[in-house]
Amino acid sequence: MNDQSTSGECKKSEHFSRRALLKGSLATGAGATVPNWGGLFHSQSIASMAQKLGKRCILLWMNGGASQIDTFDMKPGKATAGPFREIQTKLPGYKVCEYLPKIAQQVDKLGIIRSMRTTSPDHPDGIYHMHTCYKQSERMPHPELGAMIAKYLGQTDADLPSFVRMGPTGNAGSGYLGPRYEPFGIERNGNMPYFTSPYLPAANESRRNDLLRFMEAEHKKENSADAYESHRVAKERAWRLLKAKSLFDTTKEWPKHQELYGASDFGRGCFLARKLTEAGVPFVEIGQDNYDSHADNFVCHKANMQILDPAWSGLLIDLERAGQLQNTLVVWMGEVGRTPQINNRAGRDHFIRGWTIVLAGGGIKGGVVFGSTDADGRDVATNPVSEGDLFATIYTALGVNPRTKHFVGTRPIWATPEGSKPIKDLLL
Repeated sequence: MNDQSTSGECKKSEHFSRRALLKGSLATGAGATVPNWGGLFHSQSIASMAQKLGKRCILLWMNGGASQIDTFDMKPGKATAGPFREIQTKLPGYKVCEYLPKIAQQVDKLGIIRSMRTTSPDHPDGIYHMHTCYKQSERMPHPELGAMIAKYLGQTDADLPSFVRMGPTGNAGSGYLGPRYEPFGIERNGNMPYFTSPYLPAANESRRNDLLRFMEAEHKKENSADAYESHRVAKERAWRLLKAKSLFDTTKEWPKHQELYGASDFGRGCFLARKLTEAGVPFVEIGQDNYDSHADNFVCHKANMQILDPAWSGLLIDLERAGQLQNTLVVWMGEVGRTPQINNRAGRDHFIRGWTIVLAGGGIKGGVVFGSTDADGRDVATNPVSEGDLFATIYTALGVNPRTKHFVGTRPIWATPEGSKPIKDLLL
């Protein structure tokens, strides 16, 4: 564990000046920055490196907001219930949607929060809020969960990214933590961006890189602005990443795992997430789209769950088989829930007064259902959970102090808002 994760605040040398904050904004806005990379990649040392680095986190992001009533908080016999039926899980007395049969057999691994009460009902604000635990309206560039995990669980001297994401995901980036912790985005099926493929022979590419290094060094003699240095460092990291590029290629392995995860890009992304965390990447996010079901909610959710069910359950099974589940926290969530009432287009709209998020693995008790909604699912009945409470729980499970403090100039900013408390009932 990095010493910073328990110290409670950053060192003075890490305080962000106004100029440093501007540097981060300029670098990321121009698209020039490549994220922080984790330890040097050599296939023979993957296992030992991962063991040293400790805990990991995989975020399954349900873009648009999945319906709690049609997944984990069903209301049979009520007007809000919808057409889906319940099925029994491994947890006595607890049932889930019929289109999650494989997850139903993994409930003993899950910590299910059915009492989320949040405050950002729209997509951009909700996505930001549920990735940072702060409201976007504060006009402070808060870092995403992935950037925080990259800072505290990643290694700064490595080739692999510390924060990888695939598909529709967050919208905040590294915020005040700066460009070093920006996410590295790849395609939903795990394919690398086109620009990572060299278009010159290796010898030519090497000479070209040496020339660029020379020009950068000459330029630096008379131009020492932070933005120039950020660009130079980003380019060096990009070159280092190419040494580890082969790890992202699942072409040979995927046929052996396709049956477990399901034949989908999302399933393949979950498999790659398992590979990356095993290799030492501390945070990976995979997005699944099409949950914003203002119309045809049940058609959308049935189709999505038939992809989600094998992919999510396959990930949990594979992590457990590899001995990684106890150190890998898997989070299932989106930016909002869906309304209990069904609208005149057979849809459900955005809902924040009582919805569901699921945790599993690293540091979380399995087979726990925390909180509840009322009989129709219109409000939280017991144990309301805020955005800050959720993030405090996630950080605590991963061994990061949820009240760790950073500085933007002289202004202190905490990892979670004041009053946020981890859910003790879910923590080992």
